[in-house]
Amino acid sequence: MLLKDIRAIVTETVVLSPEDQSAEDANTIWFSAPPHERMGLSADEVVTAFEETATGLRDQVAGAGHQGTATFYVWHDAIAGQLRCSTGTCKPSDLPFTADYQVTADLRAIVVEFLEDRAPGAIVWGELEPVPFPDDSAQDSPILAVWAFDLTPFGR
Repeated sequence: MLLKDIRAIVTETVVLSPEDQSAEDANTIWFSAPPHERMGLSADEVVTAFEETATGLRDQVAGAGHQGTATFYVWHDAIAGQLRCSTGTCKPSDLPFTADYQVTADLRAIVVEFLEDRAPGAIVWGELEPVPFPDDSAQDSPILAVWAFDLTPFGR
């Protein structure tokens, strides 16, 4: 089901609105899967589905005549236990995250992290970590890994 849902993204209309990027929130999709479905999938299958989807979105952006920058990006929201993706008229260096993020070429690592999450959206009691006070600079938040794919049509 997850692979089918990922591939279905290209059947939806992508909102590209550089003058109102909040309208592009409509492009954000999140995927969840129960542990038994996750165990039945390989990371390579999921990566291939996302890569095929990204290529299809590039064709859709070109067909729409979009002239500016467009990026498709994927990340694992460990707190929600979801694999998420979105499309926006931003560069990979300007993705609309409030947390620190790092663009990576390793989509597989993001997918593996999602597939290996056996308790999606839950934190095991023994893995709870103390929340630092605002002036506690000794503990940094983990940096979110994000895979980004340039949708700008070739030749522009």
